[in-house]
Amino acid sequence: MKKPAADLSARVDANSFDDATLEVICPTCQVDFGFSYTTECPLYLSNRHSQRYGSSSLMGHFQTSPMAYRIIVHPGEQQVARIETSVWIVTTFIIIMAATPLRALATPEVSACGYLAGLIDKAPPGPLFLPSYPTVESGPLNGAAYLYDNAVAAIALVGCGERDKASRIGAAILWAIDNDRTWHDGRLRNAYAAGVVASGSAKLPGWWDNTQNKWLEDRYQVGSDNGNVAWAMLALLSIDDVSASSRFRDGAARLGTWVAQWVDTRGTGGFTGGTFGHEPTPDVRTWKSTEHNTDLAAAFGLLATRTGDSRWRDMATAAEHFVNTMWDPACACFAAGTAEDGVTRNPTLALDAQVWPLTALPGAAKKFVSAIATAEQRMSVDKGFSYGEDRDGVWTEGTSQMALLLELLGRTGEAKSLVAVIESQRSPDGGFYATSVRGLPTGFMLDTDPAKPRLYFRLPHLGAASWAALAERGFNPFTATKGLP
Repeated sequence: MKKPAADLSARVDANSFDDATLEVICPTCQVDFGFSYTTECPLYLSNRHSQRYGSSSLMGHFQTSPMAYRIIVHPGEQQVARIETSVWIVTTFIIIMAATPLRALATPEVSACGYLAGLIDKAPPGPLFLPSYPTVESGPLNGAAYLYDNAVAAIALVGCGERDKASRIGAAILWAIDNDRTWHDGRLRNAYAAGVVASGSAKLPGWWDNTQNKWLEDRYQVGSDNGNVAWAMLALLSIDDVSASSRFRDGAARLGTWVAQWVDTRGTGGFTGGTFGHEPTPDVRTWKSTEHNTDLAAAFGLLATRTGDSRWRDMATAAEHFVNTMWDPACACFAAGTAEDGVTRNPTLALDAQVWPLTALPGAAKKFVSAIATAEQRMSVDKGFSYGEDRDGVWTEGTSQMALLLELLGRTGEAKSLVAVIESQRSPDGGFYATSVRGLPTGFMLDTDPAKPRLYFRLPHLGAASWAALAERGFNPFTATKGLP
């Protein structure tokens, strides 16, 4: 359960058009009327196609009738039209449609590894955080480099044979540990500002809110989830070369020291969730996550192997024990974790909580193999996999996770079938959409607004591309090898 999407709640606005021209009344779209225009309104297509108009990339959900289409507009954060005179107004704009399939508009496809390598090559030199959602131009997702996404990208680059490129992300992670604006205790934030790290404090993402007339930061992004910190540990250890400098290994040990304080004695032990919100007193998350503890078991185990320090093995054992106790033989599945009391199980069925233990924990792929059948029965959709039981659409990242697991188990034919589904989610820039639908439910609610569901949106996503690369190479991010633990 990583990087919950910022609140980009859907709303339907008035629209009308003929068979050649679409008129969209979108009071929340930012339009720059100069020599070209850009728009923030994603229009999501049920036939998985995307239209590109001038400098504007639009996705849509078409509901067809004999004579017309109806298009649902899903706005982002507060946006208004901008005229050249810099006067902010609400506008109506005209889009000339050309129903061209996505593939015809996409750049020539390269491998997922090639796509990730290209992102590094296009950036100026130096330590680097990559944007998680590179096409978003305003709001909480604009310029946000989620720690988890960047960690997985670094590991994928190592698996792609691009250790030097991965090292640039690793160097940014090390910089962030040492240069937080407040904390000096070895923690990392859930997100940073995308771009090259130059000097001073590690920058955090944020956005200007015109209604409040001030700069805002997302409370999740500035917090510190232990699962995300575990992925940063895995990334640093993947980059680590035992024959060279120990700086990446040492960085992973510093992160491990910070996480160690969250070991829990309630119920079946394990580690709690971390922190949420701003300094100086962020909220402490007392729930425990199966997925987070899986990450930590792998990270602490790899750290123990690399350093020879037995205390890390003890931490790995504690996290692994918790994961094992979340197994429910009755449903042949893992619970998502516990409630805030640290004991009561959260029965939500999440795909990563089924796949990751089998990929990360010694012997789990054999002991809990029936979790695969459960996922196939309860979470499969359109020849791929959804995040949970809603089955509203394909979750690209999770489908890649299952493809990798099946490849590591030697079930190559099934893995290749899933790779074909993953490839169908290519975005025009050669990357990968997070999901096949406009908003994919996770079964969880937003931390920043518990009344709203946490969704994945049909946006090009670094995490999706990174997992596609791992599946492409058969590289296990939990072991930094092409094998199971």
